[in-house]
Amino acid sequence: MKKPVCYIIGAGEHYAPLPLQASKDMVIAADGGYSFLSSLGRAADIIIGDFDSLGFVPCGNNVVVLSPIKDNTDMEAAIEEGWNCGYRFFAIYGGLGGRIDHTIANIQCIASIAARGGRGFLIGKDSVITAIHNDKICFAPESSGYISVFSHDEKAYGVYESGLKYSLNDATLSNKASLGVSNEFTGIESCISVREGTLIIVYPIGTEEIYK
Repeated sequence: MKKPVCYIIGAGEHYAPLPLQASKDMVIAADGGYSFLSSLGRAADIIIGDFDSLGFVPCGNNVVVLSPIKDNTDMEAAIEEGWNCGYRFFAIYGGLGGRIDHTIANIQCIASIAARGGRGFLIGKDSVITAIHNDKICFAPESSGYISVFSHDEKAYGVYESGLKYSLNDATLSNKASLGVSNEFTGIESCISVREGTLIIVYPIGTEEIYK
C-alpha cells in the first residue's frame, strides 16, 4: 500500500504477522485486540472499546472508553476514529474468525468504507477480503489461486472481470446468487470493476494489487 494506512487490531483470530508501520501510519487497538498487540510488544496510537472482551480498561491518554450500550461495534468505532484522523486505507487484523456475527459486521464495515471512497482490508490466515464501490481493482500477473466476487448490494451493475479464467462483461451480480465465486487467476494482469454498486472481493493473502 502506497498511501498512509490505519492498522486496526481486533479481537478475532490472528494469523498473519503485523507489518512494520511507517511513521505516517496509525495503529488502533479495538477492545480485545489490545491484548494481542501487547503480546507482540507493539504499541497502539489509540485504544478503543467498551472493553468487555479485554476484561479491563487500559491506562493512558490514548484510551477511548465506549459505553457497552451502543449501536455500533468496537471495530466500527475504531474505523471511525481512523477516518476522522484522515485515513482512508484500513488494514484490519483480527477481524475474521471468532464470532461469525462480528465477522459479518466487519464485512459490512469494509463495504461502508468503500462507499465513502476508502478501502478496507480484512486480513485472515489464507485470504484477504476487500470491497470496492463504483470502482476498479487490478492484480499483478504473478497472482495465483482463487478469487471470488460477491455483490454486497441487492444488485451490482456493470461488473467486468478480465484476465481471469472466467470473464464477465457488463454483468449484473445479485446478493442472492453466487455467480462470482471461485474464479481463478491465470498468470496475466487481471482487473475487476463495477459501474454501480459495491462488490466484496476475496483473494489469497500475499496477492499483489496494482494501484492505477
